[in-house]
Amino acid sequence: MLLSLIAASGVLAVWSLLGRRMEGWRLTAPMVMVLAGIAVGFATLDDLAVSLNTDTAEHTAEIILAVLLFVDATHVRGGMFGGQPRAAMRVLFIAMPLSFAAAIALGLWLLPGLSWAVLVVIACIVVPIDFAPAASILRDDRVPERVRNLLNVEAGYNDGIVSPLFIFALVLAEKTSRADTPLEALGAAVPEAAIAILVGLAVGAALALAANAAQQRDWMTHQSARLVLVAAPLLAFGLSLSVGGNGFVAAFVCGLAFNNLRRSSDIRAELELVDDLGFLLTVAMWLAFGATSVMALRSGVSAAAVVFCLLALTVVRILPVVVSLIGSRLPWGERLLVGGLGPRGTTSIVFGLLAFNALDGPDERTVVLVTVVAVLGSVILHGVGGPAAARTYAGVHGKVHGAPAK
Repeated sequence: MLLSLIAASGVLAVWSLLGRRMEGWRLTAPMVMVLAGIAVGFATLDDLAVSLNTDTAEHTAEIILAVLLFVDATHVRGGMFGGQPRAAMRVLFIAMPLSFAAAIALGLWLLPGLSWAVLVVIACIVVPIDFAPAASILRDDRVPERVRNLLNVEAGYNDGIVSPLFIFALVLAEKTSRADTPLEALGAAVPEAAIAILVGLAVGAALALAANAAQQRDWMTHQSARLVLVAAPLLAFGLSLSVGGNGFVAAFVCGLAFNNLRRSSDIRAELELVDDLGFLLTVAMWLAFGATSVMALRSGVSAAAVVFCLLALTVVRILPVVVSLIGSRLPWGERLLVGGLGPRGTTSIVFGLLAFNALDGPDERTVVLVTVVAVLGSVILHGVGGPAAARTYAGVHGKVHGAPAK
């Protein structure tokens, strides 16, 4: 623990001092933290698996995910589905289910011996996108604005949509679970989700309306306005769990409600504190991921797992996105960009850690290995390929146009 604290704080301090230079070198904080985590992993190899497979680690990961789900939901601008609602719904509700089906089918072929519930868990890990390891893509002017906005909406919503499915599959996959059949697991999951939606809506709406009223009466300071957004996901998460709901869904729905009901003259300034908190939590998860990588890779990686992850990062992502956007106003080049620019990151890491704590035996090892290979592969593939794709697109198409697409 002490070594991890020293490594995390030291690397974070260095990265902070050289933040602009690091960005110029295409080195993000998650990338640097992975390297620090690998060093910690080599130094603490014997104790690592024990420390990760604890209730404390599990609860910490759950809180981190709840905060990140809230943060993602509050970052969507231009309405519920952004400036391109039809394209966003196509990607979320056509492409993502197709990607899930493809990932499960691919797992049946390349990862034999796993139950379908574990394959669904793995699909939940490898399908959702997250821009933590390649955040520069969303700021790259060479990528058309409507593509960046569409990717931002997808990244904001996909992990919240996937969370209930992940919990459902994990309950079935867990050997000590009381749910022996899909119907029993569904019977437990649906009421939890319904309760969570109600709690999330209530907390998000109440806090947003209260903040609107307090702002009109000049009751809040700039600091207190920022603190409301830190309290919101924790309150929704805690209240939902206390009444038998799903804390992840509650935090996500809370973010949706708050984002759509809050009327602020400077919402970006109010988001700064919770954004920084989310960034620090993300950094912590990448440090843990780097350490876990050492543990997962020391016994070797099968060719089947590598092929599975490579296909999950490319074909399983790109083909469903392109199919879902047939008939949309996005040109073919932009459709390929949406499909190709989909890194995996913090959400995959947190889901992988939660699965590691819930599963055991071969299932546990396979899930951890797939998580590590997929995320490391995405850091390399999208960290290098993302800027290259943007450069190629700009070179071919010249000036970027940001007209809205439907």
